[in-house]
Amino acid sequence: MAPPQGQMRPGRQLAVLGLIFVVLYLLVFFSGGASGGWKDRLEPRLGLDLVGGTRLTLEATNTVDGRPPTADNLEEARQIIESRVNAYGVAEAEVVTEGNRNIVISLPGQNRDLTDVGEAAELRFRKVLKATDGSGAAAAPAPTPSATPSGTASPAPSDSPKVSASPSAGGQGGMAPASPSASPSASAPASPSASPSASAEPVPQSIEQQRKAVEQKVGAAAWTAASGLQAPADLTADPSLADKLKPFGTLSPQEVAVLPVEMQFNVPTITCAQLDKRPAASIKDEKQKAVACETGAKYLLDVAKVLGTDVKNASAQLDQTSSWVVSLNFTGDGQEKWTALTREAFNNEGQACDQTALGRDGKCRVAVVLDNEIVSSPEIQGVLTGDSQITGSFDNKAANALASQLRYGALPVTFEPQEQQNVTATLGDSHLKAGLLAAGIGMLLVIIYSFFYYRLLGSVIFLSLVLSALLVFGALVVLGRSIGFTLTLAGIAGMIVSLGVAADSFVIYFERLKDEIREGRSPRSAVPRAWIRARRTIISANAITLMSAVVLYIVSVGAVKGFAFALGLATVLDLVVVFLFRHPIMTMFARTRAFLSPRVSGLGRALPARSAEPGTARNPRVKEA
Repeated sequence: MAPPQGQMRPGRQLAVLGLIFVVLYLLVFFSGGASGGWKDRLEPRLGLDLVGGTRLTLEATNTVDGRPPTADNLEEARQIIESRVNAYGVAEAEVVTEGNRNIVISLPGQNRDLTDVGEAAELRFRKVLKATDGSGAAAAPAPTPSATPSGTASPAPSDSPKVSASPSAGGQGGMAPASPSASPSASAPASPSASPSASAEPVPQSIEQQRKAVEQKVGAAAWTAASGLQAPADLTADPSLADKLKPFGTLSPQEVAVLPVEMQFNVPTITCAQLDKRPAASIKDEKQKAVACETGAKYLLDVAKVLGTDVKNASAQLDQTSSWVVSLNFTGDGQEKWTALTREAFNNEGQACDQTALGRDGKCRVAVVLDNEIVSSPEIQGVLTGDSQITGSFDNKAANALASQLRYGALPVTFEPQEQQNVTATLGDSHLKAGLLAAGIGMLLVIIYSFFYYRLLGSVIFLSLVLSALLVFGALVVLGRSIGFTLTLAGIAGMIVSLGVAADSFVIYFERLKDEIREGRSPRSAVPRAWIRARRTIISANAITLMSAVVLYIVSVGAVKGFAFALGLATVLDLVVVFLFRHPIMTMFARTRAFLSPRVSGLGRALPARSAEPGTARNPRVKEA
């Protein structure tokens, strides 16, 4: 006799489920992000509310020209904000966009004031006073601006950027070998009284206290040697000096930021890698000199005499030679400042800049500085009294990127801080324990009720919940490594809610099974028939929950988004367990003698009337016929 309709071979479905478990936990233990001992590999990525830290939500209002922000605006702003956050020196900082207006910043394990990272910091136009490649050798050729929105630059031997009143096609800009003479503005030795613009992010200690701590760290001999430098040191000529200055190469970017400006520039063991990672506020003060890097070359920069707010507009255009240029328009006061700066930079006879700072056309350069990075350092081709153009080896993308940075400053969108939440590690730990306790109590109550009401069938519920929990846990670990998903307290709440959805599917199936048996079918035939009828309801209920989670995920932000993701994930995995474990295991139970006993199976009064008399046929309907 053929098996009843809907009957499937349970062994195949259980084998598929076993294969899923094997693949999932192979990824858990051996995927690319797995490291450390087995305990570390089994640890999911936890959110701020569980491990402590800081979360700030920034809401974009409008672009600087008053228009609603676009997706490209938000992504450019996210990249810039991420570079600022990384300058704090924290690990695993997360900066993500949520919706079409919000950027959420998360710093796990640290409590910091992050409100300044969303400020639209102004660009600074600073004259290049001196330049060095960081080792005392001749300065490198002037680079052209990069097409990337980060403000970095890459060398282009054919043509360097220049600023002129009209399109020009001058030769490659560069820097001549270092002159032994130094400009008066940069020749004085560094001293503790020469307060630099480089200041660390707000911390309890003053700059003097931080600088004293750095002096103690590098040692008196290194500090004295560095303070006595009046020009970039040539370590190849004095090996003993190289040994003395070596400790400066071990300083963190935050420690480098508190050093005097001249020391940052003159000490060759202070590298561009350290300077580039300083906090954004390190060279924010326009009234102080600064040090910044471009393609590995360190520049000593003058005070900022033109700011980003002085730029009225910047646009990428094609000139008469079909080359891309960046056109600059200044405000009224800004034009006066720009004219004065170009006059000063163009006046080489007045020692406007050192020989090392000259381009290959023999002109001084002005660096356009964005946070810690030099966007461009074009040569000044003359005294500019009107609209100016930056020319160079630009393509369309590079010209538009530079124009965007000049036009918008550090950020293309203005932001308003919405909420900053600081969670201590102790509070996060208590949240985690409370969440796990709530999940455990919820699962325990479901299991107790299921064993009390369904007896043997309660074991199916128990095993299904255990398998679902293992699938969810493994998925959390893998998703944390692959897409950066973090488990938050809201996510744990979503999983607790999913327990109710899972329990509903059990009730639907088992009550349908009772109905089939009451109608006169044997348990073996009732199981597949009940599954066919209950399957649609189970799928519909889970589909509604899943759709609700998807909609909530799309329209929500912050913790609610984590709740929706966890609820949707747990619902999908519950469906996997329903199809690959619950139905086949029930098919196997239906073939056992214990399943026929109402006291054991938990089918209640569905069976006694059909099996009370000895010798009763297994299928009551056959007897009645």
